[in-house]
Amino acid sequence: MASEQYHEPAEELSHETRTLVRLLTSLKEEAEAINWYEQRISLEKDKAAKAIMQNAQQEEFKHFGMDLEFLLRKMPKWRETLKEILFKEGDIVKLGEKGEEAAE
Repeated sequence: MASEQYHEPAEELSHETRTLVRLLTSLKEEAEAINWYEQRISLEKDKAAKAIMQNAQQEEFKHFGMDLEFLLRKMPKWRETLKEILFKEGDIVKLGEKGEEAAE
């Protein structure tokens, strides 16, 4: 039976696939939390409250990065693609195309 987290019957998926699903879900949740904090921070007038939210958002950045790194270690083609895109200067679309070619 499929669920919100799974599109295929969970009991038929390998342990490795279920772990990837959990980390992908966590990655999405961290991105969502970063978004929520960004919106709150942009409107907050109280400096102390804003500082607390900024600190909390930093934690979400860290968690996002840890989730992403775990996934990249488990999925070599993703890693090859993203090595050509992340932390590089230049046209992002062209870098993406180069990354796609590198992963083939």
